[in-house]
Amino acid sequence: MSTSKSLLYCLKHRGLWTYFRRNVTTWSPVGAAFNAKPQKRLEMFEKNVGLFGVPELSSPAGFKVATKTALKNTQLLVEKVCSSSLGFETITAFDQLSDGLCKVADLADFVKVAHPDPAYREAAEKTCIEIGTVVENLNTNVELCKSLKNFLDKPDLVAQLDPDTRRVAELFMFDFEISGIHLNEKLRKEAVALHVKLLDLSNEFLVGSHMPNRIARSAIPDHLHLHFASTGSFVEVGGLHPDSPDDLVREIAYRIYLYPNADLMECLEELLRCRHKLATLVGYESYGHRALKGTMATTPETVMKFLQLLTDKLSDRTAKDFKMMSDMKKKLNPHSSELMPWDHPFLSGVLRAERYNIEPSLYSPYFSLGACMEGLNIIFSQLYGVSLMSEHPSAGEVWSDDVHKLAVVHETEGLLGYIYCDFFNRQGKPHQDCHFTIRGGRWCDEKGQYQLPVVVLMLSLPHPTRSAPTLLSPGMMENLFHEMGHAMHSMLGRTRYQHVTGTRCATDFAEVPSILMEYFAADYRVVSRFARHYKTGEVHFECPLPESMVTRLCESKKVCGAADIQLQIFYAVLDQIYHGKPQNKSTTEILKEMQQKFYGLPYIPNTAWQLRFSHLISYGAKYYSYLMSRAVASMVWKQCFLQDPLNRDMGERYRREMLAHGGAKEPMLMVEGMLQRRPTIEDFVEALVSELHPNFETFIMDSEC
Repeated sequence: MSTSKSLLYCLKHRGLWTYFRRNVTTWSPVGAAFNAKPQKRLEMFEKNVGLFGVPELSSPAGFKVATKTALKNTQLLVEKVCSSSLGFETITAFDQLSDGLCKVADLADFVKVAHPDPAYREAAEKTCIEIGTVVENLNTNVELCKSLKNFLDKPDLVAQLDPDTRRVAELFMFDFEISGIHLNEKLRKEAVALHVKLLDLSNEFLVGSHMPNRIARSAIPDHLHLHFASTGSFVEVGGLHPDSPDDLVREIAYRIYLYPNADLMECLEELLRCRHKLATLVGYESYGHRALKGTMATTPETVMKFLQLLTDKLSDRTAKDFKMMSDMKKKLNPHSSELMPWDHPFLSGVLRAERYNIEPSLYSPYFSLGACMEGLNIIFSQLYGVSLMSEHPSAGEVWSDDVHKLAVVHETEGLLGYIYCDFFNRQGKPHQDCHFTIRGGRWCDEKGQYQLPVVVLMLSLPHPTRSAPTLLSPGMMENLFHEMGHAMHSMLGRTRYQHVTGTRCATDFAEVPSILMEYFAADYRVVSRFARHYKTGEVHFECPLPESMVTRLCESKKVCGAADIQLQIFYAVLDQIYHGKPQNKSTTEILKEMQQKFYGLPYIPNTAWQLRFSHLISYGAKYYSYLMSRAVASMVWKQCFLQDPLNRDMGERYRREMLAHGGAKEPMLMVEGMLQRRPTIEDFVEALVSELHPNFETFIMDSEC
């Protein structure tokens, strides 16, 4: 988009950066859009453009049409690549191949879980299965692999590739290798069969890990029945009830919800066996070694060193945290037993509330959804020259009337992409906060223009009421900022190839942009720019939310912080051991040993927490990524944004060094470019430990002076 067109676009949508310079007390367009009560759209006279503007998806049957078209184009591209030497166009053709399938599969992945119409969900599910099968076949297509290998085996050509193209070529080859392309036909078929089996086992485990357990009503005291769902003569327990003030309710929930299911146990054990078998079949020491190739950590040994060192550094603090919880438990109930696993979440919350008055109702009037969206707009405008502009979706473009569409517009580059905001609760919608890529960005040689990225942010917020807009608790606001960090990674990652667009990067790097946004959400200098009372629309200095309230909120997170991190370490270690070399022990025996060594609270007999550990599917061998990404985000915040959080020069540097590349650059090189040094495992550990100091920011500033 030219600069002149960009200016017209911004004038049309009333660029929001000018509003904040004038200090008025009315809502900006984006704030007003998100604080308004959704209205039912009258679309009877409008043409149905299809979901996300894809014409075929104006009805569920369109998935079949879109799939057929994608597969036909795929076949043509495969024939083109395999039948002739394309030279430098080989990598572009591979990316076109990937893009054609991903544009349908990624969209279907979202629709199958989020669309309110079961017909759409069913059609999307069929599309996912059909395209998934084709992808498995392509990854074991010998002729297709040969065409890429023949190109990469020519040093004179490879030497002329730019770094991004070379990395993408290597990633495509890696996809072939982990699928067993180098094996003989018999072993290759075995690898394909293992892939298919793992898909089935993964789906079975995901479904089972969220199923409630039930017990006869007569097995628990009558006065506790009201805390659980009832079905006939049974009580159903669908969660751990971690916030219940009743010790017995928490204990019952823990023992029943985590009671082992024999079928699900066998499913998990078989899944881990198949993962290990597949990894060794294609040449890796373990599934962990296969999964960590190309990440910041690179090997399971590095991950375990990180987790062990962090455990050692936290040991004294963790012991003090557990002592505080134990004392609080006795204070609340003098006849109570020792500290148990079901006590940790509740008692840490009690301690935070006792030490700091952080009642959400005190904060939420200042954190209306519209105000928070304005806050995000301020941050992006100041750091990157980017604005969020509310657009009215066309008929059939969205799947629910309360979905908002945002255009992301740069002050000189123009339109960067679209974010669909599916923020509100509705029946049947998954209760989770997440980011979906619908369409990746890439340069289209065939069209001579950039394919704009499209993403969905899904939250679980309450609807506005007659008297108030949606008001966010501090935790909800932090989640909003976190997910928007993922979205902006997708928008600002202007990669040439969609295979590495935005969040399609190493897992232990992908969480850095989202976690970094949490620091902005906790900084008073940023919060004071947008937090305003929803009734008056007054800015902070007219109707001030005291700085001390934001400080209390930040300090409260450090209460029992070491114990909270140690729990995450335990989960990450468990994930590593499960995906390492076979132990000749059951998953429960491994859990018991690791819980004693890396957590400290006792294992409860006849429980199997691992059967609720659904992250084993999507984050297999990579659960440590949350901790490592947080360490990197902490270092970036401390070194680059702490002194001046809205500094434009630093924002541009952050975009240039970390956001722009997606997965087209090795993750540690991006971190090194931003920090101007290569951090060590010890640096990561120190970054996490330092955050537990009281008045963390003052501590950091003083230590750097």
